[in-house]
Amino acid sequence: MVLAISFLEAPLKFRAPGITVPLGLGIGRLVFRALNLAELVLLVVVVAALVVSGTGGTVAVLTACAGGVLAVQLFAVRPVLSRRTDAVLRGGAAPRSRAHLYYVALEVGKVVLLVALGITAAG
Repeated sequence: MVLAISFLEAPLKFRAPGITVPLGLGIGRLVFRALNLAELVLLVVVVAALVVSGTGGTVAVLTACAGGVLAVQLFAVRPVLSRRTDAVLRGGAAPRSRAHLYYVALEVGKVVLLVALGITAAG
């Protein structure tokens, strides 16, 4: 989901015919809200599975790190992006921001953690 939405859907939607920046931002807001909700639900499921199974060690550390990255995205970066999106949707010109770059960097880190978590859990 992270790869499909963050690295395919998000940049490609702005290339579609007829998609304006405000329309793309509105779509992006809805899509990322749904993605983040799905991530939170899956995180709760994984944590519950770890607690029930008594699994610890590397799997628990990787899960905690991925959850930490998600928390930073939701509580530190997304509010900045939301304020900028709000300004654009109101018709204003929002100043350039590095928040998107931080969000993308965190997404890359999260993907690396999720791949490592999958390999570790499967092994």
